Amino acid sequence: MRKKVLFLTLLAVAVAVVLVGCGSSKKKSAASSTFVFASSADPVLLDPALVSDGESLRITNQIFQSLVGFKLGGSEVEPQLATSWTPSADALSWTFKLKTGVKFSDGTPFNAAAVCYNYDRWYNFPAPLQNPAVSYYWNTVFGGFAHPAKGNPGPDKSLFKSCTTNGDDSVTLNLTRRSSSFISAIGLPNFGIASPTALKKYQADAGTTDSTGVFHPSGTFATAHPVGTGPYMLKQWTPNVKLTLVANPNYWGSKPAITTVIYKPIPDNTARLQALQSGEIQGMDYVAPADYSTVQKDSKLQLLKRPVSSIGYVGLNQAKPPMNNLLVREAVAHAIDKAAIIKAVYGQTGEAANQFLPPSLFGFAKTGIPDYAYSPAQSKALLQKAGLKLPVKIDFWYPTGVTRSYMPDPQRIFQAMQANLDAAGFQVVPHSAPWRPDYLGGAQSGQYQMFLLGWIADYYDPQDFLNVHFGSDTPLFGFNNPSLFKELATADAEPNAALRTKDYEQASINVMKFVPVVPYAWGSSALALNKNILGYVPGPIGPINEPWADLHYAK
Repeated sequence: MRKKVLFLTLLAVAVAVVLVGCGSSKKKSAASSTFVFASSADPVLLDPALVSDGESLRITNQIFQSLVGFKLGGSEVEPQLATSWTPSADALSWTFKLKTGVKFSDGTPFNAAAVCYNYDRWYNFPAPLQNPAVSYYWNTVFGGFAHPAKGNPGPDKSLFKSCTTNGDDSVTLNLTRRSSSFISAIGLPNFGIASPTALKKYQADAGTTDSTGVFHPSGTFATAHPVGTGPYMLKQWTPNVKLTLVANPNYWGSKPAITTVIYKPIPDNTARLQALQSGEIQGMDYVAPADYSTVQKDSKLQLLKRPVSSIGYVGLNQAKPPMNNLLVREAVAHAIDKAAIIKAVYGQTGEAANQFLPPSLFGFAKTGIPDYAYSPAQSKALLQKAGLKLPVKIDFWYPTGVTRSYMPDPQRIFQAMQANLDAAGFQVVPHSAPWRPDYLGGAQSGQYQMFLLGWIADYYDPQDFLNVHFGSDTPLFGFNNPSLFKELATADAEPNAALRTKDYEQASINVMKFVPVVPYAWGSSALALNKNILGYVPGPIGPINEPWADLHYAK
C-alpha cells in the first residue's frame, strides 16, 4: 500500500512538472508574439487622411496601405496595392494595375471601385475636413476640393481631376497638370486606401473642426474602427494609455511573426528609457542624444540610428505683424545662436542648418545661401531700420509632451532661443501647448505668431520640403508670394532630373532670401530595442515607413 501511495505521489509530481513545463512554454510563446513599443506622444486620430503627425502615421501605416509604398530603409518608390503604373503621353493620367484577391480587414473586397471611392472622398471632403490643419496632406499635395467651403481652394487649384475605374483591377488617376513628385506623394500613409463599407458605416466624415483646427469626430472610424488592407488591425485604443494592434486575418501578404503590438505614449525621455531597461517595453523611439552611450553600453539593448532627414525651424507667421516685415524676419535669423543650441541639446544628432533642405537631398544649395550669422547687434540694427522701438514684443510658442528628431527637447530649445532673442532687441512672451491635440492644430491653422516646429521627410524629394511648406499660401506661415509659388511649381513639374536639381537649388536660395522660417537644425533620431528583436530597419522617412510586420524575436 505504501509503495502504491509512493508511486502515485511520484506520478503526480511528474505530471505536475510536465504541466508546469507546458505552461511556461505557452507563456514564452505568447510573449514572443507580442511587442510593446513606446514613443513620445499619442496618435491624434487613426484616419490617415485627417492627420499629419508622425505618431498617428506610425500607427496608420500598420493598418492601411497606399497604391505605392517605399523601399524598406530607403525612399525608393515600390509597388504596394498597385503592381505597376503607367503615365499617359502627356503625363496627365496615370493608370495603375491593382493586386487581385486583396481584402480589407472587415472582409470586404479591395478593388478599383474602392480606390476611386477614397480619392473621391478626399476630393469631396465636407467643409470641416477641408481645414488645412485637418486634411493637411490633401491640401499640400493636391491643393483643392470639388466643392470648396468659403476661402478654401477649388477645382481650379487642384492637382487631382478625377478617378476612373477600368474593371476591378485597374484604375486611372487624372491630373490637371504634370507633377514629377506625384508618384512619391501618393505613397504617403495619408493616402492609404480604407474600406468604403467601414467609412460609411462608422461615419468617417462626421464631426466638427474647432477654431484651432482640431477635428472632433462624431463618427467612430477614426477612433475605434479604422479598416484597411495592412498587416495589422486595431483591437483597442485607450487614448494616452495604450493602443493595441493585432494581426489582420485577411492580410494578403506574409503574416506578421508578431501577432500583437502594444503602443504606449511615454512623453518623458528618461521614463521611456527606464521602461525599456526594466522590460516594460521592448522598443522605443526618439532616444535622447545624451542616452546614446547608455543604450550602446547595455548588452541587452541595441541602438538603431536613422539617416539625417529632418529640419528644425522657427516658424514666422507673416499674417501677424511685425513678421510681415522682411527686416524683422532677418533680425530673428541673426538672433539665434544655432551652434550653441546644437552643442547643448542635440549632441551627435544635429548639425546647424543654413537652409530648409537637408544636405543629403538633391536640390541642396552648396553656395548662394544668405548668411544669417549669429549677431545680436545686427538683429537690433535691423529692428531699428524697420522703424520699431526696442524691445519688440513677440509671442513665441513651443510644444510640450513631445520629442522629435528635429526637436529633441522643445523646452530647452525654446529657453535658449528666448535668451538669444531677449538679448537681440526682442521681448519674448512665452506660450506652450500640449502636442496632442492643441499645438499642431494651432500652428497649422495660423494661430501662432512665432513657433517651434520641424519636418521629417515623408518621401525623399525636395517637393516634400519646399513645395509643401512654401508652394502655396498656407495659414502656417501666412504669406502670399506668387513668384515663389510659380518657381516651386515649375521645379516640381520639370521631368529632366538635372534641370530639376538646378531649379530646386535656386528655389532653396530664394526661400532663404524671403525668410518665411528660420531653419536652425538638421536632425536625426535613433530607436532603441531589445537585442533579441530582429527585422527593424530604420529609414530616412522615419516612423511612417518602418513596418512592424517584419519584426520577429531571435530564436
